[in-house]
Amino acid sequence: MKIAMSSDHRGFGAKERIKATLIDSGHEVVDYGCDGQGSCDYPDYGLPAAEAVPVGKADRAILICGSGLGMSIVANKVKGVRAALCHDELTAQLSRKHNDANVLCLPADLVGEHLLRSIVDLWLRTDFEGGRHARRNDKISNYESNSEVAGQ
Repeated sequence: MKIAMSSDHRGFGAKERIKATLIDSGHEVVDYGCDGQGSCDYPDYGLPAAEAVPVGKADRAILICGSGLGMSIVANKVKGVRAALCHDELTAQLSRKHNDANVLCLPADLVGEHLLRSIVDLWLRTDFEGGRHARRNDKISNYESNSEVAGQ
């Protein structure tokens, strides 16, 4: 799977460790930055990585900041992105099964290393259930396509 990744300075260390694990597992990773622990603005890195998914440059994306909140807000501004902020394995699994989340947002400051890796692994392995959940995703996509507010 081709995975876009990005982080801000708070998520940099976690991004680098998760990226190495993904590459070792055979995934292709495209790193959109940041490149160090110096202070930076998460939209500068989260937006390009999130944008890679709906245009087919990546199958999914993983975005990491201190709380995960900023990256989640940024990613969900991108048309065609369904970003989920996950703090545990259950939210990771449900974000895929029920919401077909294509962007995973993680809180580097709030979740330990072992759990971060477990969340990523489960999120990547979980399939979308479709059915009634697809109908709900279609409603979101229709809103994005037809709303003047979403189209701006």
